[in-house]
Amino acid sequence: MARVFLDTNWYFDIAKRDKEKVGLLKGHLVFISTLSTYILFYAFKLKVPNVEANQTQELLFPVALSKEILDRALDGPTTDLEDNIQLQSTTESSCDYFLTNDKNLLKMKFFGKAQILPALPAAGN
Repeated sequence: MARVFLDTNWYFDIAKRDKEKVGLLKGHLVFISTLSTYILFYAFKLKVPNVEANQTQELLFPVALSKEILDRALDGPTTDLEDNIQLQSTTESSCDYFLTNDKNLLKMKFFGKAQILPALPAAGN
């Protein structure tokens, strides 16, 4: 069982765009930044309460945006604050993997101990 952090684009997939991806996460502890939920509601113009979004939340462990995460995010490692918040939240939650579709983040390959990938590796890899 791996600790997996979802970048906002992966979170959008499991919540709205490609719900079949949820099955790829079974058996793992899955984390998101609380910031991602705000972005989901804003981007998709969702209203509260939203049963579908609430059900998705039940599968996840949210990482609160703290002063410490924000302070580290303001220092990098990228020039994009939102990406930095996601990466720093990954470290905060001691995740093994950071799943993203962001080409610039994928070029990093690792942040801390977390491997940055577009999808989880096959079992045994």
